[in-house]
Amino acid sequence: MPGFVDTFLNAEVFIRIFPMLLKGVWNTILLALTTITLGGLAGVLICLARLYGPRPLRLLAVLHVDVFRALPILVVLVLIYYALPFVGIRLNAFTSATLALGLVFSAFTAEVFRAGIQSIPEGQTEAAKALGMPFWAIIYKIILPQAFRVAIPPHTSNSVAIAKDTSLASVVAMPDLLKQATDAQALTANPTPLIAAAVMYLIVLWPAVRLVSYLEERFRTVRR
Repeated sequence: MPGFVDTFLNAEVFIRIFPMLLKGVWNTILLALTTITLGGLAGVLICLARLYGPRPLRLLAVLHVDVFRALPILVVLVLIYYALPFVGIRLNAFTSATLALGLVFSAFTAEVFRAGIQSIPEGQTEAAKALGMPFWAIIYKIILPQAFRVAIPPHTSNSVAIAKDTSLASVVAMPDLLKQATDAQALTANPTPLIAAAVMYLIVLWPAVRLVSYLEERFRTVRR
């Protein structure tokens, strides 16, 4: 009967499946970076639309935030990948995963930045208007720089969370780290690939988790 090491920490199996896992790591990192970049930019724009846009645009922004904060990512992903083809829209696994994760991430980003913007005293905006500064200059030079400082710690935390959620992309057969690990497990009939994948997730995400703690402490100190 095989022992614990042969079952869960089999070096021979690990060496065989390492190239598969490495490919999965790069796909996971690419998916996470794409999601965080596009979803973050979309979230800031949605936040500005909600706070400063005309009423119809504000209502659409609120609807977007409420819907995608309420829906599980897995549900959004399944709807995009499996339901859209019925209306003639076919997306590959990477695009579907990026869109699903990005929509959810943008909703949380919008709320984080809304809180950051609303924490800024209104007197600063009024003073800028009195000096004749145009609206977008006020947003770009006064509002957003201060809002970023407030929003960075929770935004970074949300970024780590969405990076972990990239594992859900395996549901639509995207070759991310989890998908590669489960395929390798089936190929070798050994759970070592899953243990290796867990270690790789830890190696990739642990520095980001420490960054969140550092930013939270730093900005807490600055506020004091």
